[in-house]
Amino acid sequence: MLYNRKIVIIGAGHVGIHCAVALSFQNICDEIVLIDKDTVKAKSQAMDLADSVCFLPSAPIIRTGGYQDCTDADIIVISVGVPRLPGQTRLDTLGESVECIKDVVENLNKIDINGIIITITNPADIIADYVRKGTGLPKNRVFSTGTSLDSARTRRTVGDLCGVDPHSVVGYAIGEHGDSSLVPFSHLTIFGKPYKEFVEENKSRCANFSEDRVTEGTHMRGMDIINGKGSTEFGIGAALADMAKAVLTDEHRVLLASTLLEGEYGQTHVHVGVPCVIGRSGIEEIIELQLTEKEQKLFADSCDIIRTHIELAGKI
Repeated sequence: MLYNRKIVIIGAGHVGIHCAVALSFQNICDEIVLIDKDTVKAKSQAMDLADSVCFLPSAPIIRTGGYQDCTDADIIVISVGVPRLPGQTRLDTLGESVECIKDVVENLNKIDINGIIITITNPADIIADYVRKGTGLPKNRVFSTGTSLDSARTRRTVGDLCGVDPHSVVGYAIGEHGDSSLVPFSHLTIFGKPYKEFVEENKSRCANFSEDRVTEGTHMRGMDIINGKGSTEFGIGAALADMAKAVLTDEHRVLLASTLLEGEYGQTHVHVGVPCVIGRSGIEEIIELQLTEKEQKLFADSCDIIRTHIELAGKI
């Protein structure tokens, strides 16, 4: 019997449908089910995307459905929420996002969930924690894309500043998926070399490089996009597809995800973006980077911010 790789996306707005597009165009799954309160819009999104995959070598089934479809889904993606407006931080959306998520959790608790839940809704770390607690599922099966997109922005910024392909940059953003995230420069490499060594050897090429500019690019690129077109969608769609692929093909690959820490990095009771090994069972291992004293302080501060907002979410 052939195995049907099924992904359910709850929330068929800008972000949700771009996740579906990325999953379809990369042939990552066999079936995509869209769930949305606006059933007319969800149906139209499914029809439009179903037309587009006719031009692809392989065409997944794309349809609308209900929460009963989550029972045999390999992955459930939660992308409901409110868009971040110009000038807002992700944390500013907490109240409205929690109200949206309450309904999702209530419906999920009416069925048996056998797959993995990946949340995208902002503020990402707090919502991942809320869904994990609300569903009672083990921590390896409920997590967020976290700082995966932030890390891509780090690599893109370094690549632009040094005139290299981002694929030749290895680096991470860890902490909150937001303004308190940090780039551990002690682990940043370019062309396989510690970044300071590469910059020293290529002074003219890297004349515009600085740690401050990399951090600014990591933090501000998302807001620059929102200010220009009102939302971010392509990047997070690709990040979700990459994570889904790691789960469905059991890659045991290191990706950035927001997962519950229970002593790692000296932190507890907090969902936060860190490098994780991801495979068929979800989060298989948390990778603990050796941070400098400065990086440890920044990471702890970021965790404190997340923890404070987790407490606020519990009171909504």
